[in-house]
Amino acid sequence: MKKSLVILLFIFPVILFSQNDKKKQSLEDFYIIRNDSLTIPLDEVVIFDKRHFNSNKEKRYYYWYFKKVHKAYPFARIASDTLVEINEQLEGIKSKRKRKRKIKNIQEYMEGEFSDQLKKLTKTEGRILIKLVHRQTGETMYELIKEYRSGWKAFWYNSTANMFRLSLKKEYNPSEEALDFIVEDILQRSFNNATLERREPKMEIDYFQLLNQYHDIDIEKEITEYIDKYMK
Repeated sequence: MKKSLVILLFIFPVILFSQNDKKKQSLEDFYIIRNDSLTIPLDEVVIFDKRHFNSNKEKRYYYWYFKKVHKAYPFARIASDTLVEINEQLEGIKSKRKRKRKIKNIQEYMEGEFSDQLKKLTKTEGRILIKLVHRQTGETMYELIKEYRSGWKAFWYNSTANMFRLSLKKEYNPSEEALDFIVEDILQRSFNNATLERREPKMEIDYFQLLNQYHDIDIEKEITEYIDKYMK
């Protein structure tokens, strides 16, 4: 099991996609006091309804998955943030050999920094992390390995992951997969109460539309089906 999760470690250095988190400000972002010269930038404030559970059992299942998301998300955030900075460093390197050496140095750094922590991830946390890397980069882990390492390495890593019922080709799709919506729901609520640091996804996600779509979601059913499929 630990070997399969170490694969995630070696994948981190190939996630080399720049992300621009700087929000462009417009007039809608300011409150203008008409009788004064003061202009105050305001942050958007969103009030979430308290999540309703049909039973205590469903609530326990939700918060079990909640803990898994909280364990996996920081790795996806750290990876994307760190590698954005690295990408900027690579922009000035024209030599393929030097770029390859730079990436290798990065890999060794990431390995030393996160190896022990990644080994402690469970299969569920590893599966969520694979999904969240896609959320943050717009590319699956398989695609990233193929592009930045080789098609053979992508095939080998994925074949090894499959032995542990993981797939590096998995995409994050909350509009189609109920479990992914549960992940997004956990993320949005955690961003809102500042228990997780917000990062915008590389794909368009309308969370409030998803709330309407999954208004009657049976969380207990979705998570128990997941457990029956992957954990037994």
